[in-house]
Amino acid sequence: MAATFRRRLQRGAASSAVVALVLAALTASQSPAATRSAAEEQHPTPPPVDTPIDGGSAFYTDLPPAKRPAPPHDSHHPRTNSRIGPTEAGIPATLLAAYKNAASSIDTSDPGCRLPWQLLAGIGKVESGQARGGAVDADGTTLQPILGPQLNGHGFARILDTDGGRYDGDLTHDRAVGPMQFIPSTWSQGGPLGTGWGADGNGDGKKDPNNVFDAALAAGHYLCAGGRDLATPQDLDRAILGYNDSEDYLRTVLSWYAFYRHGTHQVPDGKGVLPVHHNGGRHHATTGDDSHGKGRTDSRTDRGRGTGNTPGTQPRPGKTRPKAPTTPHEPGNGRTPDTHRPTPKPPTPKPPTPTAPRTTLQRIGDQRLTATAGTDFATAPQVRAEDAAGKPVAGAPVRFTLPPATDARFAGGATAVTVTTGKDGLATAPTLHAGDTTGTFTLRATAVDRTDRTDRTAPAVSFDATVEPKPAPKVDQLARTSDKELTATAGQAFAEDAVEIKATYQGKDVAGVPITATMVTDDQGPYFKDPQATDDDKKDEPVRTLTGLTTDANGLLKLPKIYTDTHTGTFLLRLTTADGTTLTIHLKVAAPANP
Repeated sequence: MAATFRRRLQRGAASSAVVALVLAALTASQSPAATRSAAEEQHPTPPPVDTPIDGGSAFYTDLPPAKRPAPPHDSHHPRTNSRIGPTEAGIPATLLAAYKNAASSIDTSDPGCRLPWQLLAGIGKVESGQARGGAVDADGTTLQPILGPQLNGHGFARILDTDGGRYDGDLTHDRAVGPMQFIPSTWSQGGPLGTGWGADGNGDGKKDPNNVFDAALAAGHYLCAGGRDLATPQDLDRAILGYNDSEDYLRTVLSWYAFYRHGTHQVPDGKGVLPVHHNGGRHHATTGDDSHGKGRTDSRTDRGRGTGNTPGTQPRPGKTRPKAPTTPHEPGNGRTPDTHRPTPKPPTPKPPTPTAPRTTLQRIGDQRLTATAGTDFATAPQVRAEDAAGKPVAGAPVRFTLPPATDARFAGGATAVTVTTGKDGLATAPTLHAGDTTGTFTLRATAVDRTDRTDRTAPAVSFDATVEPKPAPKVDQLARTSDKELTATAGQAFAEDAVEIKATYQGKDVAGVPITATMVTDDQGPYFKDPQATDDDKKDEPVRTLTGLTTDANGLLKLPKIYTDTHTGTFLLRLTTADGTTLTIHLKVAAPANP
């Protein structure tokens, strides 16, 4: 499947060499790595559970231009100087495909998140400059490693090595890795259930943080974690701050996000605009160990990174953003500010003010929908579209979406349908059919724009739906199909299929009738064996009550084999339905002829 994402673009060796040279000048190596103590070597301390995705590493601070330049006349042959400024709206082809692929995948699996691909592009721009202008191969893997600074406690959180150098090549401390700058611990350990956020976005069976398809999908999963709806400013801010807990980071990502939402164009891989300014030493293009201090060491640090979680550190004085509440497995702040080398703070834009929703949705009727398994819901979900003045909006597309966990379906087996509002602003979903799975689920209604894309400025409307079990069918008689006397010798079993009964209601056979069979005895006499037992020592244990028995399509039920112990006499077997209909059967156990 990886071949699906191959780009039919020219990637000349000369262009790749130019990219590598420019990047080498921009990204110098870091100070020597700290040495672990013997105890730390044997028992490395995992990072705090609220460590941010990129470990609180540094990031690029380049801001989008005030006015977006027009794309080149031929995006495959940009102007000579296009790589240093005038084509900021251009995104390298493979990166653009990866962002859109991730957003589309998550829109299917988690439509309530409403993840815009432009948000992934904004994070990719700030974290790695779109993988250094698109320096990736045909499969989307970076041509050279993109590594953040060593997280050794000097200006950053102190995170000892968690991956044995597998991802970052560092055997002492972790570093942020790849185009979306995951630290190894968040890639392989920090996700839901401790399994990590790593993902396989290109279907090659591997989870590689250096591959933009894998990294973009993993970033999308994290941004949507905890039931976030990224159309709401609070969830959007919380998601971005969880990636890197910095006010400057939030503003920079939101600036690029807003910029890309106004339009982008595709440029060839390796021809994207290279970032220039960053707020700390990071993003090394390395082919080996760069921990020996070769080249410039930049100790500039991120401003306003919160308080950090490293013991013995203090936050930098000054105004910082209050930390957003986190959900389980949601990274928080893992950064230690550098209090020794203050850096003049460059002007940063204010976060874009969210535009007022063009259309808002209001739920009509009862929020909770109820149906019996296998039947239609009696009430259809309905919403009204309103403008800012509260007036109904006609002709507005509304999408009703079912979650993956339910087997309820709209007509034709659809899991999502789009309905246009009428003159009264009302949109009513088509008939919803309950599947066989019982329980609750949440159906969402979202406004979509005229291009059938989710309108990410309007909050979704939720409907709680419940599928209840089917009621037991009515029965007015249980009867044996044979009048033959049921006898057995003590210590032996009754004949196979000796007991067969039929369930009827008003003379008609009734299928699917749940029946309970009980031996009316004080733990002696005839018994069943547990048909569900898997352990050999329990398969022969006496069972004197069986549940889960059901009549077939003809209303018939054959009881499992009945065994006897050493007790003799007449014993009672009682069969009971859910509505209380009963049948009592006599079982006779005789003594052996020659004891």
